[in-house]
Amino acid sequence: MRDQAFHAFFERHHRELSGLAYLLSGDSSVADDLAADALTEVWKHWDRVSAAGDPAAYARGIVANLTRSWIRKQGRARRGLQLLGLGGERERSPSPDVPAVLDVRTALKHLPYRRRTCVVLRYAFDLSEKEVAEVLGISVGAVKSQTSRGAKQLADLLQDMRLPDTLDGWEVAR
Repeated sequence: MRDQAFHAFFERHHRELSGLAYLLSGDSSVADDLAADALTEVWKHWDRVSAAGDPAAYARGIVANLTRSWIRKQGRARRGLQLLGLGGERERSPSPDVPAVLDVRTALKHLPYRRRTCVVLRYAFDLSEKEVAEVLGISVGAVKSQTSRGAKQLADLLQDMRLPDTLDGWEVAR
């Protein structure tokens, strides 16, 4: 019974969690790994998670936390390589083949992590402010503030249709 319930949960939510990891990380090659790691954590605590009421919210929170950790590790690794003189020149992203979609993805990279997460969960996953607050462990007011600021920042970036050259890579809220 436990295995069947988790298997059904996995089948229902794996794609969504992988999509969330992709939108938050911007890296399709790690999105499935982050989703799989999150689902592994859900499996480890399935009895408690399934009894809690909304296992999907719990899993989204794990994806958000794992993605934040992955982004931070990438920044530390990049800085370490630069200190060793092995970082090379900053890479430019390839020219977009679908400009509007890629512009949004690129612009999302320039939002601080919490804003990006709030915007993605609210607009791409259509979660309520309360649900986003629960996933991120922050207040509803913080979700409203971060979503509003993130949407405005995203709109400003997209309106320019040219992202600032000084921002290359991810901004991580500290």
